[in-house]
Amino acid sequence: MSKLTVELISVGTEILMGNIINTNAAYLAERCVRLGLNCYYQDVVGDNAGRLKSTIDTALGRADIVILCGGLGPTDDDLTKETAAACMGRELYLDEESKAAISDYFARIGRVPTDNNWKQAMMPKDSIILPNHNGTAPGCIIADKDKNKHVILLPGPPEELKLMFEESVEPYLSSLTPGAIVSKTVKVCGIGESKAETIISDLIKSQSNPTIATYAKTGEVHIRVSASADDEQAARKLVKPIVKELKERFGEAIYSTSDDVTLEKAVVDLIIGNELTVSTVESCTGGLLAGRLVSVPGVSDAFKSGLITYSNKSKRKLAGVKKSTLDKYGAVSKQTATEMVKGLAALTKSDITVATTGIAGPGGGTADKPVGLVYIACSVCGNVTVKECHFTGNRQKIRDNSVTAALNLMRQCILKYYSEKTFGKE
Repeated sequence: MSKLTVELISVGTEILMGNIINTNAAYLAERCVRLGLNCYYQDVVGDNAGRLKSTIDTALGRADIVILCGGLGPTDDDLTKETAAACMGRELYLDEESKAAISDYFARIGRVPTDNNWKQAMMPKDSIILPNHNGTAPGCIIADKDKNKHVILLPGPPEELKLMFEESVEPYLSSLTPGAIVSKTVKVCGIGESKAETIISDLIKSQSNPTIATYAKTGEVHIRVSASADDEQAARKLVKPIVKELKERFGEAIYSTSDDVTLEKAVVDLIIGNELTVSTVESCTGGLLAGRLVSVPGVSDAFKSGLITYSNKSKRKLAGVKKSTLDKYGAVSKQTATEMVKGLAALTKSDITVATTGIAGPGGGTADKPVGLVYIACSVCGNVTVKECHFTGNRQKIRDNSVTAALNLMRQCILKYYSEKTFGKE
């Protein structure tokens, strides 16, 4: 069963200049992989009709599906629709339904559209129009069924693009793929990519259908298992034994097998599921850990407080760290991390407290305490565990890895506490 190929084109001079981060391409690539499409090329092109036409023509020469995002706005430099229509041999016409939708959108926000807004209602003839429920620019699909070519135009703002893709484009792409493709992602934390790949090297070498691929994330490894079959049930049947084998090999290092569950959500689900409360006290991560936790909907049922104790004075005053401890062991030490979580537990009466203290760099390191040294402490109902970590990379990478390690330590400590608690009752 041959896979269709897709090529992604991001349009916008602001992307080329580095003024914005191209998150759309990462999102679209991941969603296309889930649909079983092969993606071999991604392009970024500025707001120039000639270069955009050349890019589209090249993409059509090597891909079945070309997805463009951006350049659907009302200004003169928004050229995506006009250029793509010309490449596919289509003229534009004023679509009255799109015009009415744009008019309704402006009415809802209490504004009057200007004449150039109607440019967004000009659509390629014989295209499938994709409504935009978050903005004014509708998307469209221009299909040449004789040549099996499909050009899909999506708006640039991520909140508009994602909703349109999930509502309209995914069902369309699914209809193009013969049979069914099912993917399952096994998410592993606390094991590096090279080690994870070594653990499953025999599975990777012998793969055919299902296929197995590893993807490195910050402090995590995601293993995607994909199978194709005549129908969804048959494809799921192929995926199931591989996922079972991965669970046996990685054990509790797996925090989820759901695409929609992040590490922070897995941790919050554990906390809420066990009717616990949590507080954080951070030094080197400066609130990043609390931010990851509070990004999870529903965490307000469990999260009590988050402190940033960057200075020694604040560690003493807010987290209850002893001056003698700081003088003898320093702010970056197992002893300080331990007192931070104990002091926070006494202050907030939280069931779970977690602390981070380290040297994120680029300066401040010594031979004994180099840049990248981080201590993470977690207390679960009075049981304290401290982990010494050594990270590499720039300041942001060290801080991001520290947060992931803290979340993983929280998860491990909660699981350990309840397994020992249950064992003690038996």
